[in-house]
Amino acid sequence: MKFSVIDYVIVIVYLLGTVIAGFYTARKQKTTRDYFLGGKEMKWWAVGFSIVASETSTLTFISIPGLAYKSDMTFMQLIIGYFIGRLLVTLIFIPAYYKGDIVTAYDFLGKRFGQQLRKLTSSVFIVTRVLASGVRLFATAIPVHIITGLDYPTSIAIIGVFTLLYTYLGGIKAVVSMDVIQLFIYIGGAVAAMMVAIYALPNGIDDVFYYATANGLDKFRVFNFNFGNNFIEFLASPYTIFGGLLGGTFLTMASHGTDQLLVQRLLGCKSKKDSQKALMLDASLIVFQFAFFMFLGLCLYAYYQGADFKSLVFSSTGLNLVSSDEIFPKFIVENLPTGISGLVIAGVLASAMGTLSSAISSLASSTYLDLFANVKSDRFRSKEIFWSKIFTLFWGVVLIGGAMLFRDSTNPVVEIGLSIASFTYGGLLGAFFLGLFFKRVNQTDAIWGFMLSIVSMVFVIYFTTIAYTWYVIIGVIVTLAIANVSYFIRNKIFSNV
Repeated sequence: MKFSVIDYVIVIVYLLGTVIAGFYTARKQKTTRDYFLGGKEMKWWAVGFSIVASETSTLTFISIPGLAYKSDMTFMQLIIGYFIGRLLVTLIFIPAYYKGDIVTAYDFLGKRFGQQLRKLTSSVFIVTRVLASGVRLFATAIPVHIITGLDYPTSIAIIGVFTLLYTYLGGIKAVVSMDVIQLFIYIGGAVAAMMVAIYALPNGIDDVFYYATANGLDKFRVFNFNFGNNFIEFLASPYTIFGGLLGGTFLTMASHGTDQLLVQRLLGCKSKKDSQKALMLDASLIVFQFAFFMFLGLCLYAYYQGADFKSLVFSSTGLNLVSSDEIFPKFIVENLPTGISGLVIAGVLASAMGTLSSAISSLASSTYLDLFANVKSDRFRSKEIFWSKIFTLFWGVVLIGGAMLFRDSTNPVVEIGLSIASFTYGGLLGAFFLGLFFKRVNQTDAIWGFMLSIVSMVFVIYFTTIAYTWYVIIGVIVTLAIANVSYFIRNKIFSNV
C-alpha cells in the first residue's frame, strides 16, 4: 500500500507543529540558564519522559525490531544493564552534581580538577556526539527515503531543518516539551504497526510464538551463557551474559552520568530529588520499551514467515533488502492502512527528532558554557542568548552534514551508534570516577589517564576483535590505572629526586 495524501498530511501537520511549539516556548528566555537549563524549573516527570524519548531515537524504532528479526532477544541483557547503570547514576552521580551550582556535566570536572580538563572532556564530547548523532539522523532517513523516493541527502535535510528550527527557537524547554509529545506519538505508531502485523497472521499471536521457536530456534532467548572456546572469543561476543550486563551498566553510567546530552536534562530539574525521580522513571520505562520493540521484530518475523531478510524484496523497486534496518520500513510502506502509515512515519520522525534536538541543544550548551562562558568580553557576555542560538544553529548544520557520512552503511545502525559512543565513553566515565573516588589524583594525572584511554581504544577497536560492549569497561580501567600510575610517579619518584 502506497503512502496516501492523508498520510502526507499527517506528517506535514506534525512537522509544522514542532516549529509552532518552538515559537511558543521561546517567549520567556532571558539568560543561558533559561535557554539551556529551562531555568532549573522543569518538572521531573516531563524530564523523565524526555530522557526516554531522547535516548530512543530511530536506532530503537527501526534498528531494534530488525535486530530481533535477524537474531534473538539477547540484546535485552544490555537493557538489564541499562537499568542497573541508571540506578547507580541516581545514587552516585546526581548527588555529586547537586552539591554545587553545576551547569554542565563537564563543569563538575572543572570544579574538581581544573578548567583544562573541563574543556578537554567537553571537546571530546562534542566530537563524539557529532558522529553518534549523525548515525541517528541517517537512520531516520531510511524510512523517509523508502517511502518518498527522495535520496538520502534530501531526506536528511528535511528532518534536520525542522528539528533545528524548534530547537533554535525554544531551547531546552521546547526540546523537553516536544519530547513528551513525540514519545507518545512514536509509541502509538509502533503499537498500531504491531496490531496490524498480528491481525494479519492466520493464528494471531500464536504464530509469533510458533515461528520464533520453529526448527529448533529460540528467538525468545534473553540470556546467553555461551562464552566461546577461549577468552578471546568471549571478549569478541557482544551479547554474553557478562558482556551484556556489565557492558550495559557501564555504558549507561557513561551516557547518563557523563554525557551532556542527558545530563543537561537532569540538571534542569528543580532539585536533586526531582532529578533522581526523573531518572528512575526513565529506567523503569526503558526496559519495557526495548522489550516491546524486540517483540515487534518477532511479530515481523512471523509475518514474513521466518524468511531471511536478504531474500525480501521492496515491491516498489524490486530490490532486495540489504540491511535488517529496512525490515520495519518495508512493512510500514507496504502493509499499513491509510492514516496508520502516516502515524507510524510521524512516530519515526518523532523518535529521531527527539534525539537530534537533544544533541543540538547539548552541543550548543557545552560549547558555550564549557568553552566560551569565561571569555572576558563584556560585549560577548551581554549577548549570551544571541551566542547560544548561534552555536545551536552551527551545530544543527554540522549534524545534518555529518549524517551524510553514513549513507552507504549496511550494518545495523544501532550497533554503529553504540560503538561510536563507546569509543570515548570509557575515558569520560573514568575521569568522573577519578573525581568522585580518587581524592589524591590531580588534573595532570586525570588528563594522562583520559588521553591514553582514548589512544588505547584506537588499538582495541581497530586491531582486536573485542566487542563494543566491552569498550567502556576497558576505557575506564585504562583511565584509572594510568592516572594512578601518574600520581605514583609524581609523588613517589620525582618527589625524592
